[in-house]
Amino acid sequence: MDRRTIMGLMASASLLPATAFAAEGDPVLTQAWTGPYGGVPPFDKVKVEDFEAAFDTAMNAQRKEIAAITANTAAPTFENTIVALETAGAEMERVSTVYGVWSSGLSTPTLQEISKRLSPKLAAFGDEINQNEVLFQKIRTVYEGKAAFKLTPEQDRLLWVTHNGFVRSGAALSPEAKTRVAAINKELSVLFNQFSDNLLHDEEQTLYFSKDELAGLSDGFLASAAASAKAAGKDGQYAVANTRSAMEPVTTFATNRATREKVWRFYVNRGDNGDASDNNAIIKKILKLRVERANLRGYKTHAHWRVETAMAKTPEAAMGLMESVWPAAVKRVHEEVADMQKVADSEKANITIEPWDYRFYAEKVRKARYDLDENEIKPYLQLDKLIEGMFWAASQTYGFGFRKVEGLPVFHPDVTTYEVLRDGKVIGVHYLDPYARKGKRSGAWMNAYRSQSKEGGKAIIPIVSNNSNFIKGAVGEPVLISWDDASTLFHEFGHAIHGLSSNVTYQTLSGTSVARDYVEFPSQVNERWLSTPEVLSRFALHYKTGKPMPAELLAKIKKADTFNQGFATVEYLSSALIDMKLHLAGDADIDPDAFEREELAKLGMPKEIVMRHRTPQFAHVFSSDGYSAGYYSYLWADVVAADCSEAFAEAPGGFYDQTVAGKMMKNILSVGNTIDPAIAYRNFRGRDADPKALMRSRGFA
Repeated sequence: MDRRTIMGLMASASLLPATAFAAEGDPVLTQAWTGPYGGVPPFDKVKVEDFEAAFDTAMNAQRKEIAAITANTAAPTFENTIVALETAGAEMERVSTVYGVWSSGLSTPTLQEISKRLSPKLAAFGDEINQNEVLFQKIRTVYEGKAAFKLTPEQDRLLWVTHNGFVRSGAALSPEAKTRVAAINKELSVLFNQFSDNLLHDEEQTLYFSKDELAGLSDGFLASAAASAKAAGKDGQYAVANTRSAMEPVTTFATNRATREKVWRFYVNRGDNGDASDNNAIIKKILKLRVERANLRGYKTHAHWRVETAMAKTPEAAMGLMESVWPAAVKRVHEEVADMQKVADSEKANITIEPWDYRFYAEKVRKARYDLDENEIKPYLQLDKLIEGMFWAASQTYGFGFRKVEGLPVFHPDVTTYEVLRDGKVIGVHYLDPYARKGKRSGAWMNAYRSQSKEGGKAIIPIVSNNSNFIKGAVGEPVLISWDDASTLFHEFGHAIHGLSSNVTYQTLSGTSVARDYVEFPSQVNERWLSTPEVLSRFALHYKTGKPMPAELLAKIKKADTFNQGFATVEYLSSALIDMKLHLAGDADIDPDAFEREELAKLGMPKEIVMRHRTPQFAHVFSSDGYSAGYYSYLWADVVAADCSEAFAEAPGGFYDQTVAGKMMKNILSVGNTIDPAIAYRNFRGRDADPKALMRSRGFA
């Protein structure tokens, strides 16, 4: 999952809760949400020019709330300090939520200019709270005297999370160190913004081809490409966007090798073209500032600071897992390349396999070995039907119901809204934004517009969204997607399920607010429902005939389940390793391009593969602190996911076994961050996750 942190606004999640009301006359963006479901975001009333005034109003409101806490002369208690802090900042949360939607899904040059002004201001405000000495001393007093308050386990967890968040952000530092940390955070916020703007610029570029140059692509892809070109005033040509959802079909099916190479280079060089949008100099500055900040906070490197609160605990443990998987994955890649080279040689192609050939020849190998290719599967993968399938799987497994709702404010006509039910009761709202468009960042992600809570006895239901970048089909044509994109759809929906399942008291501990290398595990498990016969037989329907995917094709997909795992693992793991190595390099003077090239060579990176996210376009790591020194999290979480999946697979009801699903809901999905993740998983499985499960799931055992 890739949840966007609003400009690194707050170092502590406890500073983004919600219950207060905006004063009459304040900008609409800060006012309490109205409408059904306890209120919904006022997307229909948003004006970009209102954001700055709304943030000023929200910051002033939160300053007053913090001042009330610090001015209280009564002895600090859990209620008058921790709960009071938990309930502060409602206006800030509301405007930040809407601003995040516009920043990631509806960016414009005007918004980008506003963001440049807002980013340092918001970073400074976060530090203003995190470095408030009186506030921190009250928190510390409660933390050190917690035995007197007879806290519940959840209250104890909230106290720890709050205190730890302040300490890690630098609340206990000297005045001089605090000043420098605040200056670094302010500078980083500007650099993160510049990185994102540069990347968005490159991703908004388009290549145009003739129909002959795109030979091999499906009729649906060509129709969509023709429509996009026509809309851009290039009638008779075919547009290929600079997105993964466009790049992958071209490099998989285009028979014209020059076309494959051109599209591949266009995509992998985002942010790395030596022009005004080049990100290398920005990355260099970010790395220097991160290590300085980590040293000021008492950590050897930024990686040590980041991983401390994760399941891995240390970057060395994270590196150990990655390095244990890497050799087997590389070995498999060499085997895959050898198989592809044999096919190319047999066809007298007179080539050596290059990165832009990998997907193309992998499909030929899959066809030869399993009598299966992507074009055979894709006609059955209609986006709308798969969305029905992911809803259905959640209903069968966890008892959810999804009912389309008309009339809720949306930020774009493409967005569909659903109320979410369980046991006949509305427990959440789901927004679905599936299509690519100008101004929308690439990839797929889940957002929590509002997290679940029950603080003060008032039940607040969650509002979540799923966002993707599928290419719209021509009018009247279904959107057909790849198996990889279908897996991503189910993955991100797994994050939504996690957020919707939350049943905690305090918003800070709600839903997906868990360790980064744990939060991906439920979503990775959710990918497994896509390949179950129950989903495919009902929802993998041929877009022309309407007939379900035949049993023999289902069997082929199952048989080929671990095909191309070398490529998938090395593509991802190379990015994760470079991320960690960059942040373990300390104060080294790093040239990002050279570092990437040299470190990959030391690792023995197969020349036929490029990193899934090359450094100049690695938004997970350089558009915020979000996944910095944390991209390994997907692998760590996949160990847990693989082990969890075996619990389902071994049960009498398989992935729809109600006993295992009930334990998953009780011990994992509903508890948020109210319990240490390692303990939560032990409660579910009866033991720690078995690392060998990962190797089994990838066919490396």
